[in-house]
Amino acid sequence: MGLIDGVAATQEDMTRWRRDLHRKPETAFEERWTSDYIAERLTEFGIEIHRGLAETGIVGVIHGKGGGNRAIGLRADMDALDILEANTFDHRSQHDGKMHACGHDGHSTMLLGAAKHLAETRNFSGTLYVVFQPAEENEGGAGVMVEEGMFDQFPMDAIYGMHNRPGLPVGKMIMRAGPTMAGFDIFDIIVDGYGGHGAMPHQTVDPVVVQAHLVTALQTLTSRNLNPLESAVVSVTQVHGGDAYNVIPQQVKLSGTVRTFKPEVQDLVEAGIKRIAAHVGDTFGAKVDVAYDRRYPPLFNYADHMALCHKAAIDVFGEDNVRNDAPPVMASEDFAFFLQAKPGCYVNIGNGEGDEGGCMVHNPNYDFNDKALSYGASYWVTLAENLLPLKG
Repeated sequence: MGLIDGVAATQEDMTRWRRDLHRKPETAFEERWTSDYIAERLTEFGIEIHRGLAETGIVGVIHGKGGGNRAIGLRADMDALDILEANTFDHRSQHDGKMHACGHDGHSTMLLGAAKHLAETRNFSGTLYVVFQPAEENEGGAGVMVEEGMFDQFPMDAIYGMHNRPGLPVGKMIMRAGPTMAGFDIFDIIVDGYGGHGAMPHQTVDPVVVQAHLVTALQTLTSRNLNPLESAVVSVTQVHGGDAYNVIPQQVKLSGTVRTFKPEVQDLVEAGIKRIAAHVGDTFGAKVDVAYDRRYPPLFNYADHMALCHKAAIDVFGEDNVRNDAPPVMASEDFAFFLQAKPGCYVNIGNGEGDEGGCMVHNPNYDFNDKALSYGASYWVTLAENLLPLKG
């Protein structure tokens, strides 16, 4: 089948929409301009819209022309990151310190392009929901939409998501069944010692020394406590303490992240962090407090729905350009909250290689590759029409 002609014909429009969104990045739950822009486009397409879930979220409703009771959802995230953009092109961020460094501008645009075509043709039965979700980065906007009753208000049989993949050529798509992206937890550890003069450490309980032992000991969770056939990453990413060269501080704070694929591994790591922190603190006579916050669950793709996505991808990209055995990744994605509530599948679309689309996400030089827009929108249209076929 390849690219859908009606979708490819909107490439110029989609490029303009995408670059408009890129210029005005907004972060979690603050996507008001972004939400208004998307709502205006959907209204222009004649699509019924509902706003207010998770503050800035939008759900568009498109009814097919073939009747039917089945319904599916297609989701795009729309928030940006707190990053100062290094790019110098005309559509660079106009909001200093904020940037679309993960391609959510492209994700929203691909879904807009698909929505436009589907609203014009309605070559499907049942109901299609196009979900524009805020706050994917760090704040779990998907979980908020679920908690606020999105699936009660808009009953869906399944929901599907897509993310760009730098390093994967444009015109290719990858996916897998089962555990696909890791769960995301964070921790903060406060080490309270007894501060004093840097020349008299024997009169102190040095929290800097305690934190050094803690950082080292935490690495044993994955190397010595976890079954080698399982996967987890424990990373201390922040250390804060001290104000002067000659003062041993009273307190040091450690912060970090945990990535796991299974709840039982998540339980093991959380308990292990708390156990190690308490024992290291006791060893040195320091008080150690741990705050552990489970942010995103692991993302699990349903095998039968992955097979449906695989077929749609082959229809658009061709069999040689689609993989359904992609390795899992330790990055996290709040689409996992949707997949805890409804079955579905999350896929990756190629953003390009080298200088054209190969820059890693969350990098100040990243930009979504506009050449991927027609591919992603064609995939969404094909998936919707395959899953909600007109009755013969």
